[in-house]
Amino acid sequence: MLLEDLADAGGELYLGISVEGVLKTGDGFEIDTSKGILTAEKLVIATGGLSIPKMGATGFAYDIARQFGHDITEIRAGLVPFTLGGEKLAAIEGLSGVSLTRVTCGKASFTDGFLFTHRGLSGPAILQISSYWKPGQTIEIDLLPGMNALEYLLGRRKDRPKQTLGNVVAEILPRRLSDRILEWHDLPPESRMADLSNAALQTLADAVNRWTFIPDGTEGYRTAEVTLGGIDTRALSSQTMESQLCPGLYFIGECVDVTGWLGGYNFQWAWSSGWAAGQVV
Repeated sequence: MLLEDLADAGGELYLGISVEGVLKTGDGFEIDTSKGILTAEKLVIATGGLSIPKMGATGFAYDIARQFGHDITEIRAGLVPFTLGGEKLAAIEGLSGVSLTRVTCGKASFTDGFLFTHRGLSGPAILQISSYWKPGQTIEIDLLPGMNALEYLLGRRKDRPKQTLGNVVAEILPRRLSDRILEWHDLPPESRMADLSNAALQTLADAVNRWTFIPDGTEGYRTAEVTLGGIDTRALSSQTMESQLCPGLYFIGECVDVTGWLGGYNFQWAWSSGWAAGQVV
């Protein structure tokens, strides 16, 4: 369908060629390619960001933008899994696939799916919060959003004093995860609820409702769904995406400093910005 639309509009599609450079001329642009020089009255750059390089992602758009005087805001991987190393990774070994929760970083918070992986943490909630996280910042995870773990534990101690701690926690969390949390905090799963102090229950409740850690990093552009940052929007028309520094030059999609949440927002931005530029080109 798209190829038919291209042909109907008189357009041409070139495959398997590289762009060596772009030159602004009095009549428009000269694009130096591996197949020769192409000329155009107007030029739209729609080459994306740095995410998923195995699909061909490069910094080409940023290079062209800088060439014509545009600023590039800080770029980094977004909507991307966290990685853990050393003791932190060893602590979650064997928990792959457990899904829960609410994840918070600073003032940003998301309640959604969550996964332990063989390299760290993933799932929608993690991907969402990764766009707000910067190296060194603390992540807080509530494994039971909407439940006050301390009230639950105190209630179980009162109502079922002979029940073992392991069985109590396994009622609200997957057994593999509940056993691991008790192990982290040296709380014997065979302990009777009646024998546990308020301090011990508070420690456990904090581990459930306020598990905090600092990620070692992210999976990077290799698996990132988007590139955060990009061409500063202040030098682009908000209606047509045309450069205010170089008339006839347009930047659309992921290369621009616009990033959305999961759920198709970034696709919508790519399509909408492309449509906006296409109406005037």
